[in-house]
Amino acid sequence: MTTPPLDAHPALAAAASAALEAYTVATAEHDRATLAAVVADGADGTPTMRIDVLVEQAILAALSRHPVNVLSEETGWVDRGSALTLVMDPVDGSANAAAGVPLAAFSAAVAEDGVFTEALTVWLDTGRSWWARAGEPSPLRTSGRTGLAGAAVSLLRPHPANPGAAAAWWEVARTAARIRILSTSCLEGALVAQGSTDAFADAATDTHRLVDLAASVVLAEAGGGAVRDVFGRPIGLDTDLTKRWSGVVAATPDLADELVTVLHDAYVAQRTG
Repeated sequence: MTTPPLDAHPALAAAASAALEAYTVATAEHDRATLAAVVADGADGTPTMRIDVLVEQAILAALSRHPVNVLSEETGWVDRGSALTLVMDPVDGSANAAAGVPLAAFSAAVAEDGVFTEALTVWLDTGRSWWARAGEPSPLRTSGRTGLAGAAVSLLRPHPANPGAAAAWWEVARTAARIRILSTSCLEGALVAQGSTDAFADAATDTHRLVDLAASVVLAEAGGGAVRDVFGRPIGLDTDLTKRWSGVVAATPDLADELVTVLHDAYVAQRTG
């Protein structure tokens, strides 16, 4: 088990450490069916698996000693009257985690007076982490790719029942050199930030919640990248977890803008044609 970066905000570091420990214990002590069991509905209205609850409860207990507000996928908004808010996804890629697929992440961003200032994503199966603070030098470097042709792109799965989104997905797939589906948006965003892949996107399905994108806003931009929404909506602190985005995380602003255009145009053309 690794430790969070020494410069990380104490609340961010405490949350990450608690998540990693709880995840390690949960996956060692429970079988897959137990971890995958739906035990509640989260604050965003989606089903909550037991693995989500076990990790989130450990994080919230650790954060009780830190005077920060919390916006979490399952519990929702915890208002402690602070200027600082921790926006977090305790286990991004819950289905992977419950099935034993080693692609799941803890991810969180610190918002100060509503502006994202720091972020940390931890690959829960390995302890590897990505951290950055806005406006400060970072070892993170994106690939620097500026165009979609020849790019390696991670995409959320296509939605055949949503013809516009399916058309948008295939339009990117036809142009890019490589497509991956990892089913963990936060980890995929971190891989863009470190230059392992060129971009990650939700192909106009409005699947992303703020907890899926908040860390990438800081991490990708620290590495030279950019984060957009296919439909032009700003990505900022909002305590309503029912709100959705079609996020695009890319190595450069140019690539982000091209992806937005390709996805948006294909989506609209299919729906109006």
